[in-house]
Amino acid sequence: MGATLTLGRLAGIRIGVHWSVLVIFALIAVGLAAGRLPDAHPDRPGWLYAVVGVATAVVFLLSLLAHEMSHAIIARRNGVGGDEITLWLLGGAARLKSEAPSPAAELRIAGIGPLVSLALGVVFGLLTVLFGQVYGSGLLVEALAWLAVINVLLALFNALPAAPLDGGRLLRALVWWRTGNRLRATEVATGAGRALGWLLIAAGVFLAFAGAAVDGLWLMLIGWFMTAMASAEGSQAKMRELLGSVPVRRAMTPDPTTVPAATTIREFLSGPPWVYRHSAFPVIDAVGRPMGLISVNRAGQVPVPERERTTVGAVVLPLDDLPTAHPDDRLIDLLPSVETSPARRALVMAEDRLVGIVTQSDINRLVNWLTSASPADGNRVQPQG
Repeated sequence: MGATLTLGRLAGIRIGVHWSVLVIFALIAVGLAAGRLPDAHPDRPGWLYAVVGVATAVVFLLSLLAHEMSHAIIARRNGVGGDEITLWLLGGAARLKSEAPSPAAELRIAGIGPLVSLALGVVFGLLTVLFGQVYGSGLLVEALAWLAVINVLLALFNALPAAPLDGGRLLRALVWWRTGNRLRATEVATGAGRALGWLLIAAGVFLAFAGAAVDGLWLMLIGWFMTAMASAEGSQAKMRELLGSVPVRRAMTPDPTTVPAATTIREFLSGPPWVYRHSAFPVIDAVGRPMGLISVNRAGQVPVPERERTTVGAVVLPLDDLPTAHPDDRLIDLLPSVETSPARRALVMAEDRLVGIVTQSDINRLVNWLTSASPADGNRVQPQG
């Protein structure tokens, strides 16, 4: 689930939001400001309901962020790196760079999220009681009570044993521990996720025909997201299994065509050996060291009158903004960086020397080969280094 908008970084982790967050934010803010708050405490100014509704929705999103940050922190402590959190319709997703090393680590990483949400529910519940005793009933107490209930419900919902929910990760850890087969455990968890998703869709259709159209559409939307996410997670797990021991050198294009940084944009766009061969090329400096990447689209953004005097080195996508790898690194560890890179490519380096380039197409081509070469009984062909 990719981020639509990046908000910034927290503890070195990129925080992003998916467009579906706007749906849940609007539903919460409008539902509180136009429904629950005026029903519970009528005759207050309309702007006050709106302010409390929006503020409550913001605090709820911060609660989701705390839930996901707990996953990322515990993952780091268990040797699993994470560099991005994306908030979305059902809560959020922390992108981890590798698999949990053991079922116990998977259990710790998955279990912390519902525990944090439950703890937040308890804290908001205590604040509800405290402010209620001090100030009596009011909009603030009503908002705190709603936050207490919604965080407890979030903990319970996320504990359901179905991927991509945290409960699905707990189920995966259990099956992995019992069978010793991580891929089988993932298939069980994602299968449960798809089943729950279709169940929610069916329930939504029933409610829609029963007259509760809004509730029905809401359930169908959640079910659709769950089904799609579970299917995507299952596909990613199979790819991780397939590429688990494949080195980067198996997928890379060795000794790629390079562009000297002093080349003008006009020369790059019109002259061989670059024309028509590829859509992006590594850029090297005067002594042959890689500087970054230049794409046809990036070069084409330079105005025509300036192409004669503008060099490729002036508009290069810097090396620091590109994923890099060693030829002997595991391809599966590089895959997330390639998928999220603006260039959809990675440069392969041996010390300071450029030895290859890996594109998303290269990886897909290798996956197709390995999938086709796999025996019918499901055993993987052992990749050669």
